[in-house]
Amino acid sequence: MTTGAATRVFLARLAGSGVFDPNGDQVGKVRDAIVVLRIGSNPPRLTGLVVEVAPRRRIFVPMTKVTAIEAGQVIVTGAVNLRRFEKRGNETLVTAEILDRTVDLRESGERVSILDVAVEKTPTRDWFVTQLFVRKPGGGLRRRGATMIVDWEDVSGLSLSPTHQPAEQLLTHMDTMRAADIAHVLQDLPAKRRLEIARELEDERLADVLEELADDERVEIIEALEDERAADVLEEMDPDDAADLLSELTPDQAEDLLELMEPDDADDLRRLLSYDDYTAGGMMTTEPIVLPPDATVADALARIRNPELSPALASQVYISRPPTETPTGRFLGTCHFQKLLREAPGTLVSSLVDTTIAPVHPEAPLDALTRMFAAYNLVALPIVDESGHLLGAVTVDDVVDHMLPDNWRDSSDFTEEA
Repeated sequence: MTTGAATRVFLARLAGSGVFDPNGDQVGKVRDAIVVLRIGSNPPRLTGLVVEVAPRRRIFVPMTKVTAIEAGQVIVTGAVNLRRFEKRGNETLVTAEILDRTVDLRESGERVSILDVAVEKTPTRDWFVTQLFVRKPGGGLRRRGATMIVDWEDVSGLSLSPTHQPAEQLLTHMDTMRAADIAHVLQDLPAKRRLEIARELEDERLADVLEELADDERVEIIEALEDERAADVLEEMDPDDAADLLSELTPDQAEDLLELMEPDDADDLRRLLSYDDYTAGGMMTTEPIVLPPDATVADALARIRNPELSPALASQVYISRPPTETPTGRFLGTCHFQKLLREAPGTLVSSLVDTTIAPVHPEAPLDALTRMFAAYNLVALPIVDESGHLLGAVTVDDVVDHMLPDNWRDSSDFTEEA
């Protein structure tokens, strides 16, 4: 690795590196890396790192949480899930299962052993295996054979066969699919196979898929998971979708899962569950981008760049007095990203606040929201309580979702081919 953020990393050299949060505090140390082998010539995808945290507990950190890999250290963002790592059927440990494995060079047929695995980051923020550092067999008086770096496509023996187990084939094909398309595939599967696939998906991926499934299927899946994992998946979901899912469970089931969640996440969901589904409070997310008045345009644009944000949530920031976690201090107004782009980076957002669109109360019904979105060409709308505190935001996609019939997800008309 070179100094600074790396786009190509040799995974064996990464082992033992410190893992740090954005504040510079050490979270743990890298002990291994997880790749998912794929069919044919498709290179394996690096999905995350096995990190050892005190006291000698190994956890899984997905690559979506990794913001940079620098010389001797890994930087992660957001809360790290401390649930103990358990390898799933479609996952392969690089250090434990790939290093020292013997593979064939495609052109010569020569057998070589793998010493290291190189992964590279793509523009889509995915990491794929691109090269292998290998050793040829020793000969004569030489104790060790020559070493060389070869491209992934130049070796055979590390891909899944087309005749591999059906569940793993499906998981392989799902690597590059959108969550909505995976949900559509799962809906057409028998219940047993649907649950089999769901259990093997990463928590964040499964959360995205559950957001796209009809109520019956996602309740079926969340009830089939172990309670601790179900709680972890709910934490990864958008709060409004997680609240909708919890509302479909029995009160006892919902409360059991809320007790297993992080207190802040559970409090947000309890607040959402207190509102009717077809009101602003029932549709809102509790995690819009909220900034204090003394934040700068540069601060706001940095928050908007977060790739995990939906386009609607990234369209504007919400300005309030501290605290900036919902429910916030007094809400001051919004600032659209187009206005931010026209201002100098050091400009304070308080000077750009737009107060022309009045926020709505959480009890506002769906028909009132649809009229406001249509009248003012909105993509998101702030929700405040009677004291003027920001509770969250309703986005246009949530409004449209509630306007459609309950079974709209069963239609195939919204797929890519449409």
